[in-house]
Amino acid sequence: MKNWLKDKFLYHLLLAVFLICQVAVPALASEIKIGVILAETGPASFLGGPGVKSLQMLVETLNKKGGVQGSEIKLIFKDSGASPEKAISFAKQLIEEDRVFAIIGPSTSGETLKIKELCEQAGTILISCASAELIVNPVGRYVFKTAPNDSLAARRIYATMKAKGISKIAVLSGNDGFGNAGKAQLTQLAPEYGIKLLASEVYDKDAKDLSALVAKIKAIEGLQAVVNWSIVPAQSIIAKNIRQTGWDIPLYQSHGFANIKYVQVAGAAAEGIIFPASRLIIAESLADSPQKEFLMGYKKEFESRFKEEISTFGGHAYDALMILAKAIEKVGADKEKVRDAIENMTGYFGTAGEFNFSAKDHSGLDINAFTMITVKDGRFVEYQVQ
Repeated sequence: MKNWLKDKFLYHLLLAVFLICQVAVPALASEIKIGVILAETGPASFLGGPGVKSLQMLVETLNKKGGVQGSEIKLIFKDSGASPEKAISFAKQLIEEDRVFAIIGPSTSGETLKIKELCEQAGTILISCASAELIVNPVGRYVFKTAPNDSLAARRIYATMKAKGISKIAVLSGNDGFGNAGKAQLTQLAPEYGIKLLASEVYDKDAKDLSALVAKIKAIEGLQAVVNWSIVPAQSIIAKNIRQTGWDIPLYQSHGFANIKYVQVAGAAAEGIIFPASRLIIAESLADSPQKEFLMGYKKEFESRFKEEISTFGGHAYDALMILAKAIEKVGADKEKVRDAIENMTGYFGTAGEFNFSAKDHSGLDINAFTMITVKDGRFVEYQVQ
């Protein structure tokens, strides 16, 4: 009899503990899964690597503060190596198997353009870290991005050229999504700024030497400047090949040059390169403001933790997670409500500038996101037209 009572007591005690756990555990273990597709390795690692590190840093900060609305943020990282095929495979896996709430990335325009329709069909929010305007034009319901449009970068370059009296140029571009989209923007906008393209050459994004191409454009009579639009190591190769010939022509790069590692690889050949980028990479030289304080906070935390200099590309990933977190904090972990919250988010200052999204604009940044930068003594400094 005593054993029976004892067993009954233990049974009810265990049942009570089980029922309590059923209530308590979900609250403690609640998580929001977010997929991340970035090129941590491969030819675009200078883009994806800083992005991965920025997200690791930010998610730890968010979760230490209790997560977002009490839920832990869980990032599921996928290294695409800048391969569109891998990006497609990872996107399907994240959507169908991991059932993620949203996806951050990819690093490159070519990858993003390959997976945007997958996310649209699945109703999965995608916040790309790439810049091609084609990603958000036409606007997709679930697709956003944090890198400024390539058309704005092209306009900044052309406005600088016009101020310097440059009107005859050669355009070089890699044969990838970023290069193709940039070439299209440069070609389309040239007449508006009185710019004439004397040459427009496309090279293999995996090229290790471009001296033959440089010799070809160097022979063009009347050429006043060269624009190279790329995100791969060829950015540094072009600069080296040009300077090795003793050619002192002005060299403009795209905003894809905004990582000091490209300068380090190019060495002395990087001196004087001009390109558009966000003010993040020259934050220390900005006038005091709340925005500078924010940029310097990100810069100091990143550089002290990872022992490497910031780039705009790490900032794009940081902005993506911050925008997503702010939307979830506001409306809860409901995909449709979060999508709406992002689309209506205005006045948010991220590393790339002030974001003002709308139903017609899923980029959220205007031309003020860019300033012109040059390389001086191996460092990035703001460029002044003389």
